[in-house]
Amino acid sequence: APGVFQLASLLVELDPSDEASRILCADALYQMGCVEEAHKLLSIALSRNPQRSPILARLALLQLKKGFMYDGNQLLKKVIRIGDTSCLLPIMDIFKDEDRRLMQRHCHVRALTILKNKQED
Repeated sequence: APGVFQLASLLVELDPSDEASRILCADALYQMGCVEEAHKLLSIALSRNPQRSPILARLALLQLKKGFMYDGNQLLKKVIRIGDTSCLLPIMDIFKDEDRRLMQRHCHVRALTILKNKQED
């Protein structure tokens, strides 16, 4: 992860508008345990392009990891509304096992709650 971070940082310096390099940099920071720094990079990327599902999904995980369930839910809802959920599967490969389980458990519980509420209606 440190090597990937250094390479991605150089790419961001060469082209500050390169979103893929910024995401790669954030992923490397996440892998190194620098969650706050990863969050800042993703927030900057999101401010430039608020409809990017890969950024929103990563931010959702970081919010859930910090215990901000409401914020995580809102970000996941936005990913679903955009309709580009194809980014979720590859992102799950990046997440650490404990965070992958957190995201899966959270999504499972939310899905059950939604189904239960629809059945009651």
